[in-house]
Amino acid sequence: MSEIVYDHSQIDFSKPGKHHYQVAFHEDSSWGYSLVPLTVINGLRKSLPQARTKGVMASGGTHGNEWEGQVAVKRLCQDLEPAEISGCVILIPQLSQSACVANTRSSPLDGVNMNRAFPGNPRGTITYRIANFVKTRIFPQVSVVMDIHAGGNEGAFALCTSFHPIPDPMQRAEVARVAQLFDTPFIFIYSSDMASGLLPDEAEAEGKVTIGGEFGFAESVSPRGVRHAYEGIKNVLRHYGMLPGEIVKIDRSRSSPPRFVRSANLNDYIPCPKDGIWEPATALGDDVQEGELVGRLHDFSDHTQPALEIRAHRAGVLIMMHFPAVSKKGTTLFVVSEEVSPDS
Repeated sequence: MSEIVYDHSQIDFSKPGKHHYQVAFHEDSSWGYSLVPLTVINGLRKSLPQARTKGVMASGGTHGNEWEGQVAVKRLCQDLEPAEISGCVILIPQLSQSACVANTRSSPLDGVNMNRAFPGNPRGTITYRIANFVKTRIFPQVSVVMDIHAGGNEGAFALCTSFHPIPDPMQRAEVARVAQLFDTPFIFIYSSDMASGLLPDEAEAEGKVTIGGEFGFAESVSPRGVRHAYEGIKNVLRHYGMLPGEIVKIDRSRSSPPRFVRSANLNDYIPCPKDGIWEPATALGDDVQEGELVGRLHDFSDHTQPALEIRAHRAGVLIMMHFPAVSKKGTTLFVVSEEVSPDS
């Protein structure tokens, strides 16, 4: 059973054992609450000599229609036991709980996207208040932040972990090491200029080892994505000496290490030039050449006219692509990333 907490300052993040909470955030236009699930585990196992972090946070449901992270983190709430853990593990299966209930990207309570709401506002609408709770109450407890995403209905991604370009070389090197523990085919370094108010931006700016990732799409639950998210988080705990055992190889069918790919500039995020029906001609994760056909955009108002061919602006890896057939002008159709060295 979980305890409902109204006064957030009363959560004891150092209390030994495993404790489940529902953190109450009052709705803006009614007498109801959004109850955000939270599990805090303070391990009973003596700290290992190699323990190198004060705490780890893992969250799903930053966007409500992205389910792999919600499922993986919820399972960890049940499966991780204090007797085998050293240190503090904080798990939030549904960060934007109201969006998760509605299966929508943004909260229906205030229309705000949780991943645009940081650092939050204690006097703002409900999404900003939850973001402020994470910023002021959760972040001080941890030095590692994992925020598990999927494409939802925004787009399809090749299975990847992700992070932003990070100026500090020591922080960047550790983030790169941790990203590889999820054993995804790709590690995607993406632009910080796509949006503001992101949870990862806030954590990275505080110097935390911060990992995102895209573990599925189409508002479904990918077994493969859940496996990489679930086992990847456990690998991170092993890496920091918080969980015993060796690092697990998650994808035994792939012998090669994850490929680092980068789209740090906005001109790699190709917008749809007009409304139309998108017909892909390539597959996610494919290597494409400059000028290669990526897809066709059809206009059925005149079926006698040929489709508009959309070609790759550069050589690289097709890391993301719009998957619904209906495409609106300005929507990102695809992203082509350049492959880079993990040390670059």
